[in-house]
Amino acid sequence: MSNIRVVIFEDNSNLRRGLTTLINGSAGFECSGAFGNCDNLIQHIAETKPDVVLMDIEMPGMNGIEAVKMLKPQFPEIKILMETIFEDDEKVFHSICSGAEGYILKSTPPAQILAAVREIHEGGAPMTPSIASKVLSMFKSGTSFARDESYNLTDREMEVLKYLVDGMSYKAVAEKCCVSMDTISTHLKNVYKKLQVHSKSEAVSKAIKGKIV
Repeated sequence: MSNIRVVIFEDNSNLRRGLTTLINGSAGFECSGAFGNCDNLIQHIAETKPDVVLMDIEMPGMNGIEAVKMLKPQFPEIKILMETIFEDDEKVFHSICSGAEGYILKSTPPAQILAAVREIHEGGAPMTPSIASKVLSMFKSGTSFARDESYNLTDREMEVLKYLVDGMSYKAVAEKCCVSMDTISTHLKNVYKKLQVHSKSEAVSKAIKGKIV
């Protein structure tokens, strides 16, 4: 099995070096790039070809949320794990809506950072419990809009979307539906296209707010 390729965007040079050392020194992981800002975001991603991006929310110039908005339409297959210092409800919420798949605090222990990278690579959506609770609360208290039948999701696509909303990984969804990962991938591409989103988190956000499932 090939290493999980990780690219880091972090303006704190000490933390950036520490994360680089952690990833390169851990079996199954490889840091293919580490940058202090997002000034050449698309070029850096094209050159380093990451599986997972570890993205700081607060950076000079283009911040992490803006970077996700730029990145996801062009590289929808790349998973993005946001790093935050504080559990800022609004910033976490906007990160979700922009397409990021997971969130961790910068104070997260090294072993848990690696576990979060692996989880997000396998289709999960890692969050610290406190952030997950806040995000869920925001969804519940948010303004909902009526279900839009024009999305024309098939029964199977609706089933897959429901499992994603329930927090299941792609692998778990495939097992639940008794189909291959390739088949689930095809269903997901159709779901994303019909919902006009670019990631799992965007699909889940739209499904919850729109009461689609």
